[in-house]
Amino acid sequence: MIYLDHAAATPVSKKVLEAMRPYFAEDFFNPSAAYLPAKRVAEKYETAKATIAHAIGAKAHDLVMTAGATEANNLAFSCLDAVSVFSSPESMAENAPVLYLATEHDSVRKVAEYYGGVSIDVDKNGRILLDDLKNKITDETMLISVALANNELGTIQPLSEIGSIVRKVRLDRLSRGIKRPLYLHSDASQALNLLNVNVARLGVDLLTLNSAKVYGPKGVGALYASHEVKLKPHIYGGGQERGLRSGTENVPGVIGFSKAVEEVTSHLNGNRKKYANFKKILLSELQDYTLINKKHALDNFIVICYNGIDAERLIFLLEEKGVYVSTGAACAASKGLKSHVLKAIGLSDVEINGSLRLTLGETNDEAQIHEAARLINEAVAIEMGRNA
Repeated sequence: MIYLDHAAATPVSKKVLEAMRPYFAEDFFNPSAAYLPAKRVAEKYETAKATIAHAIGAKAHDLVMTAGATEANNLAFSCLDAVSVFSSPESMAENAPVLYLATEHDSVRKVAEYYGGVSIDVDKNGRILLDDLKNKITDETMLISVALANNELGTIQPLSEIGSIVRKVRLDRLSRGIKRPLYLHSDASQALNLLNVNVARLGVDLLTLNSAKVYGPKGVGALYASHEVKLKPHIYGGGQERGLRSGTENVPGVIGFSKAVEEVTSHLNGNRKKYANFKKILLSELQDYTLINKKHALDNFIVICYNGIDAERLIFLLEEKGVYVSTGAACAASKGLKSHVLKAIGLSDVEINGSLRLTLGETNDEAQIHEAARLINEAVAIEMGRNA
């Protein structure tokens, strides 16, 4: 198997699996219980949260652990309900208090649309147009959401510049006596294993993390929320996670997430160099393609287009050869939907139909990369011959 879809899912690393194992059947205790073994588990859980938080320059109490990035993104938007000055969701939507990047993942895009969000335009590489952001911020804007790295293109956004714009708007509002808050949220799901993520340097108020993209277990995520941000609970009950997400803690999952974060953040430079080399090999050996994400992309993302070829057919051909690639986000591809991300950067329907996303990861080595290029070229030649 040659797996080139690490943006969709990563395997749990061996060290992560070993770290999790004791908490399934040995140290299985409920962290809220009063006896000593349970208290020890609670301590381990808080230590794991602290490890994750430290990786982004935060504290354990700044994190709310969730069942993944989708839940974390939805919880981030609850700040609109917690401090809303609008009388109803309908009046909120009319005033459009949300700005979001046109290329955002559906877990941001759809909740933003629910609140009447307005999209921010991007350039042909998927990079935010800062002038468009500035023009669309109004006195009603309460939340801006921009992913640090896009899940289909790998495009890295200038979050620190966006944070600077947000700070200037806040100061201007204060000078005019406007007390409405303005928060900056970023989904960093794809970024943590390749970028040095620090909430203070980025200037974000809310940040989403995802275990499943960094060789940790699926179904585990986290939302960083600065102490200035008020959130509304989505799940009521025993008051766990600052009262924002009640329910017995997922101890094995959070322990695994913490170990995964330790591993990826300790190898950032090495991983960047390795994937940059793999990317260079693939782009030099692949034939007849157009590179889509030419600038500002994560080192493990390659998005290419084969004009006149149906990428879906190409995926099936490659699967028969043991090569796994995708056309973009798994949740959209499984429904046969055209990528809103590729539309946002100006690609035509023909170009979108012929586009592949290759995302590199820890399952790959250099020999696989050479073999993948050969097999992809063969499959493309077959499809071109069929269409001739």
